[in-house]
Amino acid sequence: MNPVGEPYRFQGASQYVLDDELAKIVNVSMALEMPLLLKGEPGTGKTMLAHAIAQSLAMPLIVLNVKSSMKLLDALYQYDTLTRLNDSRFGDSKRDVSNISEYIRMGKIGQAFVSDCRTVLLIDEIDKADTDFQDDMLDVLDQMQFDIMEIDKTVTARNRPVIIITSNAKKDLSDPFLGRCNFHHIAFPDPEMMRMILSVHFPDLSEELAKACLHTFYRLREFRGIEKKPATRELINWVRALKADPDFDLKAVENGEIPYLGVLFKKSVDMNLAIQQAGRARR
Repeated sequence: MNPVGEPYRFQGASQYVLDDELAKIVNVSMALEMPLLLKGEPGTGKTMLAHAIAQSLAMPLIVLNVKSSMKLLDALYQYDTLTRLNDSRFGDSKRDVSNISEYIRMGKIGQAFVSDCRTVLLIDEIDKADTDFQDDMLDVLDQMQFDIMEIDKTVTARNRPVIIITSNAKKDLSDPFLGRCNFHHIAFPDPEMMRMILSVHFPDLSEELAKACLHTFYRLREFRGIEKKPATRELINWVRALKADPDFDLKAVENGEIPYLGVLFKKSVDMNLAIQQAGRARR
């Protein structure tokens, strides 16, 4: 509930184009107090959705970037034994070395639990973690509490966070994990949706430039053998680069030339393939 007792409702944000189905699943997840699992290829706006929710609902955003080597304890809290040892050896700290709690630092999930206000907790790229991490993490999020063994204390969430979990589908998630989340697959934007996205970022973008850029962008995504296809972020940056170039020639793009390929492709092999296939297409 918000401060006046009404349910929180997400209706989009200034820099995020939202379709009706995604808005519904976000609001249902908040109402049911369930994590929302988002899948989709990179560049479909999974991570940015959490930023948009935080902006729209005026909540702090806490981001847990999952790493393959990460242990659940790291996301909950860390006990800084090294600093405590140094403080006890040199005796120049203002902290009481006999008080272990002064050396406990909250991880990202712990920060969301102890926050005085409701937060948006983004758990980014959960598919990088192993199955035990995934399932144990959801146990903690179900119970909204965890134990700090070193000081025999249970941390209980003051406010249940809005939980957004993203996956690039590089690894299958366990059935128990999937069963405890709501799920939404964000498809890559079609040209009509992408035009709306460009309008948000470039309100004064001419229809001619938008049409030429979109045609080239989707053509590049269809090139065979491309390992990392350009995504929404690359398109936005490419349009920004073209607009910033005083010598930019719209006719050249309309005729098949592709300036600033390094903005669209970030791997040498992809850029070389794009140059070859674009050259064949022009001929």
